[in-house]
Amino acid sequence: MSSTSADMQVRPGTEADLPSLTELYNHYVRETAITFDTEPFTPGTRRPWLLAHPEHGPHRLLVAHDTSDGTLLGYATSSSFRPKPAYGTSVELTVYCAPGAGGRGVGTLLYESLFKALENEDLHRAYAGVALPNEASVRLHARFGFEHVGTYREVGQKFGRYWDVAWYEKPLGP
Repeated sequence: MSSTSADMQVRPGTEADLPSLTELYNHYVRETAITFDTEPFTPGTRRPWLLAHPEHGPHRLLVAHDTSDGTLLGYATSSSFRPKPAYGTSVELTVYCAPGAGGRGVGTLLYESLFKALENEDLHRAYAGVALPNEASVRLHARFGFEHVGTYREVGQKFGRYWDVAWYEKPLGP
């Protein structure tokens, strides 16, 4: 499964992507409250996350690369919503764009590709948590038909302050 636009390609993530994926994610760990992880990862400590997203099934990892130089532009995942079996038809989605890749349509292409990859999976709902403020993510989720279903107030503490997380929901299947 691969998608292409004029200047980028989306494909399933592989172990070869792990160093670049880790570097991209660590930017958000160190510099932002977009993720509530507080300590950077090594590729080795990030490997279990990668392995939890195989090429087939409801839990996927898709990566976007620049077609001219192979630079990682971003990634999107569908992950287990909660560990209990009754949540099995729900997934939590995430998208991260590389610094400087915003405004190129990376998030849009990743989500288009991810939703296409998930079409034949036994899934009922998708959820996304957005640490606030993050207007770009709010707009992206609205564009894909997510509806705001609630906000957890001051649910995470990072950089000496508390952050809210807005939750969004999208129907996927019957």
